[in-house]
Amino acid sequence: MSVQQTKRFTILIRKGDQVKVMTGRDAGKSGRVLAVHPAKNTVVVEHANIIKRHTRPNPAKNIKGGIVEKEAPIHISNVAIVCKNCKQHSRIANKVLGDGRRARACKKCGNIIE
Repeated sequence: MSVQQTKRFTILIRKGDQVKVMTGRDAGKSGRVLAVHPAKNTVVVEHANIIKRHTRPNPAKNIKGGIVEKEAPIHISNVAIVCKNCKQHSRIANKVLGDGRRARACKKCGNIIE
């Protein structure tokens, strides 16, 4: 069996960013990005897309068995970054600064996101 290749996108969302889930059963929820998986084009958002995982107890790793709730990955196209200045979800623009560096900027208000 061959592994299905996915087209990789340029991911402008980073770990720690505040994002809003736009589609799916958790549409409208917002949270921090816990992890970014560029090869799969997915992000893990805090308190969104919660799944139940049945785990076995493992005393060596101090893991208690039972049903554990955890966050599952969401496709990058289903989340939008929340701007700290205008407090709205927005797309991300690349803005060239005066010294030639690039920075992420809000498409709605134009302020730099960092």
